Amino acid sequence: MKKREIMRIMIGLILLVSFLSIPFISPVKQYISIPNQVTLFEKQESYALPTLAGSVPSSDKEEDQNVTQAFSNQVFPKRPGKSSLIYEFAGLPLKKVNVEVLEDLKVVPGGQSIGVRLHTLGVLVVGHHLIPTDQGKVSPGEESGIKVGDILLEINGKEIKKVEQVASILEKEEGKKLNVKVKRNEKTFTTTLEPQYDKQDAKYRLGLYIRDSAAGIGTMTFYHPDTKRYGALGHVISDMDTRKPIEIHDGKLVKSNVTSIDKGQNGMPGEKNAEFSVEDKSIGNITRNSPFGIFGKLNENVKNDVMDKPMPIALSNQVKEGPAQILTVLEGEKVEKFDVEIVSSVPQKHPSTKGMIIKITDDKLLKETGGIVQGMSGSPIIQDGKLVGAITHVFVNDSTSGYGVHIEWMLQEAGIDIYKNDGQQKAS
Repeated sequence: MKKREIMRIMIGLILLVSFLSIPFISPVKQYISIPNQVTLFEKQESYALPTLAGSVPSSDKEEDQNVTQAFSNQVFPKRPGKSSLIYEFAGLPLKKVNVEVLEDLKVVPGGQSIGVRLHTLGVLVVGHHLIPTDQGKVSPGEESGIKVGDILLEINGKEIKKVEQVASILEKEEGKKLNVKVKRNEKTFTTTLEPQYDKQDAKYRLGLYIRDSAAGIGTMTFYHPDTKRYGALGHVISDMDTRKPIEIHDGKLVKSNVTSIDKGQNGMPGEKNAEFSVEDKSIGNITRNSPFGIFGKLNENVKNDVMDKPMPIALSNQVKEGPAQILTVLEGEKVEKFDVEIVSSVPQKHPSTKGMIIKITDDKLLKETGGIVQGMSGSPIIQDGKLVGAITHVFVNDSTSGYGVHIEWMLQEAGIDIYKNDGQQKAS
């Protein structure tokens, strides 16, 4: 290899190393760490912007000073609105930071163990079965193209909400062909279904296993004292057979009583065992089952007897790595506070279910549960006196840790618009 080529390669390597080293040069690192956008709430404490050697953020515009006030690198929210701050050096602008101050918002954290009863939209197909007939074993439902996970909405133009309605129609029509309206994912279609006579049970059947309701337990995350809107669970409720999210017609929320806990261990998540009756007094309805939890309105305010006063929330870009607490129930209906650590938090511009990684650090909670267990989903996460999110999933290979969802996405799903329709994307 010629000397000239060797020199060219060495110069290239030197330039590459120099380029890769730029982010680690102190002033450049400081500049990169300055955010382009900061969102704050009125009546909350100041926000500390990163410092930049020889420069502090300021604004000379009166309209900006009416919304925020800057002192050194501290930004103080004054009233709702938008403003901007400029980093200057020697009279020259270096970087602009847009600041938005939102209206004050406080919610009451939950932690209560809740029982959930959902009624599906239509009736859900959870399986096929063969009917013994004189011509052999057949499944009319499967032959008609109906699949597991489909939802039966109408039969012969009649809306279907309960399994009993399907049985009544079969008895009335006595084997006649049925026109069935079916929903599959986002599409709706109509198919013909011909019931077959079950010679063993002496009844006409469809060859389908169907279900119209589901039940389970979870944890309340928050409620808004002014509107009574609440959020719980932090994740979608899926059908245990189809593994698909349940599309709901309506639902009921009741109090539940934790009777015991199956301790979790690596490779095998634990579980809260709780009891409730669907006949119990409802504490609220369920109108939405989404990737971010279940939502509706409470009939009355509920207490956890630990943190019952409304508290501010933290947006995803305000959550810090470090100590925090969760509220949850280990026995009966008693809500307790336990220590956790926020291992990581991702500032999210768009709704996402996995925004934080949470590790249980509380000795009592680890001794009783082994970490995060099923039924703990929705347990509110508190940091520095603010509600920041909810526990959602446990890591199968590490029961002490799991995912959390940021509270701002649950608030949006509950119909609480913290941005006042300024174009922020709605969670879905």
